[in-house]
Order: sequence, then C-alpha cells, then structure tokens
Amino acid sequence: MNHTARAFWLRTPGESEIREAPVSAPAAGEVLVRALYSGVSRGTETLVFRGGVPESQYAAMRAPYQEGDFPGPVKYGYLSVGKVEEGPAELAGRTVFCLHPHQTRYVVPVSAVTVVPDGVPAGRAVLAGTVETAVNALWDAAPLVGDRIAVVGGGMVGCSVAALLGRFPGVRVQLVDADPARADIARALGVGFALPADALGECDLVVHASATEQGLARALELLAPEGTVIELSWYGDRRVSLPLGEAFHSRRLTVRGSQVGTVSPAGRPGRTYADRLALALDLLADPAFDALVTGECAFEELPDVMPRLVSGELPGLCHRVRYEH
Repeated sequence: MNHTARAFWLRTPGESEIREAPVSAPAAGEVLVRALYSGVSRGTETLVFRGGVPESQYAAMRAPYQEGDFPGPVKYGYLSVGKVEEGPAELAGRTVFCLHPHQTRYVVPVSAVTVVPDGVPAGRAVLAGTVETAVNALWDAAPLVGDRIAVVGGGMVGCSVAALLGRFPGVRVQLVDADPARADIARALGVGFALPADALGECDLVVHASATEQGLARALELLAPEGTVIELSWYGDRRVSLPLGEAFHSRRLTVRGSQVGTVSPAGRPGRTYADRLALALDLLADPAFDALVTGECAFEELPDVMPRLVSGELPGLCHRVRYEH
C-alpha cells in the first residue's frame, strides 16, 4: 500500500516549510522506513539554509535522496534514524541509519540503510554521519602514539574528532574553541580544553574544524616544525586568507584537506563507504557522545527552529529532530 509522508523543504534561502510527500510501497530490494529521529548538521545545513553553497559546488554538495536544487526549493539533510516497517525479513522492525533528508517516512534501497547496533540508542545514532566524517579525518591524519594534538573548533565534527583522539594511547589532546562553554563538553569527552589564546603549542598535528579564517590561522600557529593541519572546515562561498609568509616555509608546515565524500586512501585498502559508516555506528556505543546532542525539537517545529539555529539564537552542537513514535 502507498503511504503519505511529510518532508522538510527549504523554499528559498531563509524560508522553509513542511510539505506532503507521496511514498510508494517498497519494491523488491527496498525498505520502508518510519523516521524516529534526524539530526541537523549545523555547519552544512545552516550554510544551505542561508543560500551559501557556491554554484560551482552544486553537484558536489548534493545529498543522497535530495530533491530540488540549490539554492531552493530543495529537500536537504542526511542524518536520519528510523525503524523498518516493510522490507526483507532480516530488516523488518530493525532500527537503521540512512543518509536521508528530514522526512517522516521514506522508501530507499536496502543498500542505503545500515543497521544500528543494539548497544546504540536511536537518538544517539543520528551522530553517525558526523562520526563517519571524524573517522575519515583520522584516517587522513594518521595520528601516532604520543602525538601532541589540538582540535581547533568545537562543533559537531571537531568534538567527534576529539572524542576519537581521546582514545589514542599517550596522546595530548586539547579541544580549542572561543566558547568557554565547550569546556564542559570537552570534559565529558575526556579531553583537554583551551581558549584560542591559551592553547598549547608545538603540536605535531592540528585538526581544524572551526570554519573561520582566524581558526585556521591559529591552527598554523600551534604547529611544531614539520607539523600538519588537517582542514575539515567547509567555507561555502566565503574566501579565507592565510599567513603563508612568516614561518610557514621555514618550519615546513603542511595544510591538507579532508572530505568525507571520498573514503580516505590512507584507510585500509578496500575499505568501502559501508565499512566506514558501520564503524562509526559501532563507535557510538560510547555514551560520551551524548554530550554532542545539545537540543531537540519536534519535526513540525523545524521550520521555526532552523532560522534560530542559523542565527545562533539556539547555540550548541547537534540539534536532534524528534518524530512521532
């Protein structure tokens, strides 16, 4: 039987709405998923909401199951957790993660869903896409035992990276952010914290995720000679300037980009997107990640909530969207 769903759409930059969405009965090899939670990826989704995706990146920035085009109307999002209502017997009734926009029900191929492990609550599993980004970043960064590491930018991605780095033996990990309230989150994740002016230098590795020019410049300042900055920030249509004179060349510093759209070649040969996502979900068994969920609203409230997330009126990290269960 066919179903009717409701989906969140960006009508034009800064204006959004809930629309009806027809959902067909699943065919062979497909599943019908009823959403339980979704997450707002603050960095990317607020950039999309304000119309900040450069035209040159329209194709690269498309999300799986996106409808419409930038700057709008567009249905966007990629952190959805739900329960399989119809589909193969081995998936029926299972909780799954899917890279799908905010929508109450949807049909996707079986290959598009990943089963959430029994030890991971559905509400925490919305972080899987963000932790997957952190996993890919650390494959790119290849930290070593005993490294001195800073993570500049305490947003969703930066905190996820810090949480994983905190598990490495013998490393000095410091989360660096201009918001002193991030100290509580760093403590919950088991890593150090510092304001930018107080951050420890002589770092072997700095992971930058603040999406600010000042943050990237500070990341370079914190490096030891031969050190590397792994750049995770997405700046959209903004240009940034860097101090590449001064000691950049004499200290032989490196800035290297990392992006989750490609599986890091530094990972084990043959690792797939599915392998990486399954690993991220396994890592979310750690309840410390609950510190990254700092707000929640009902799905029907999302058109009113999104502008407040973009403006900063609602601060925090991951904002979770709750659906009727």
